[in-house]
Amino acid sequence: MRTRKLTELLPFVAPVHVLILSVIVLPALYVAWLSLMESSFGQAPSFVGFDNFIRVLSDPSFRSALWNTVVLVVVAVHVELLLGLLLALLFASGLPFRRVLLVCTLAPYAVSEVIAVVSWRYLFDPQAGPVTQLLLSLGLPVLDWSFEPVHAMILIAMLTIWLHLPFTFIILYAARLAIPGDLYEAARIDGARPWQAFRRVTLPMLGPAIVVALLFRYIFAFRIFSEVWLLTGGGPARTTEVVAVYLYREAFTYNAFGTAAATAWIMVLASLLLALGYVLVLRKQVTGNAH
Repeated sequence: MRTRKLTELLPFVAPVHVLILSVIVLPALYVAWLSLMESSFGQAPSFVGFDNFIRVLSDPSFRSALWNTVVLVVVAVHVELLLGLLLALLFASGLPFRRVLLVCTLAPYAVSEVIAVVSWRYLFDPQAGPVTQLLLSLGLPVLDWSFEPVHAMILIAMLTIWLHLPFTFIILYAARLAIPGDLYEAARIDGARPWQAFRRVTLPMLGPAIVVALLFRYIFAFRIFSEVWLLTGGGPARTTEVVAVYLYREAFTYNAFGTAAATAWIMVLASLLLALGYVLVLRKQVTGNAH
């Protein structure tokens, strides 16, 4: 009987499996095969084993791109988490004009990355940008991101945070609204102060949502490309290049498809390890706070 039910369900489940196989599994296997080959336009692939991985890991440009990526991911994701948590608590506390402010908060997520980068390039233009002119009029230093690598990295981080903050905020805000009000009432009756209620009630209850938000943001942020490529192109002198931009150059500038495929797999493994390490630490902290 059970086998018959599975047979009847197979026509409905099969399209999903075919889609996953064709969109995820087969391309991943092809990239894994390509990472073991030396391949370029007009050249038959030749097996080189793990030479592509060794070549990429020993390349100073890749190590610099990896460091830039890690710095951007760590800074952007943690600032997003802090701001998203503060906004979620602020909105949940009964903020006036909440609907209008909610639309304004979520608006960046509806903006195309290309449009966002073009807008920010204009706003922070070192010569005539409105933000630059405002900072100069106030006697404050400006972001000379077209020449200063540190300033360029700061601008990229700010742009990334602005674009993806709504994702983190909406997850934490939904989780905060799902916390029963009886828990806060019980904490108030027991004499808990606001900070104690946050530590003992809010933070443990938001723990799973925080883990989910961090996990997705780590994985997505590690693949950052559009903000860097459209804003600085990895310059000046490849000082703001990230791993995705390095991969793009290997594949479409130097036509080195083997090293590009190896870079792609290194990106996957590095992003998973980075996310896994922090998630495990955070889960341990949240569990400790719950007790």
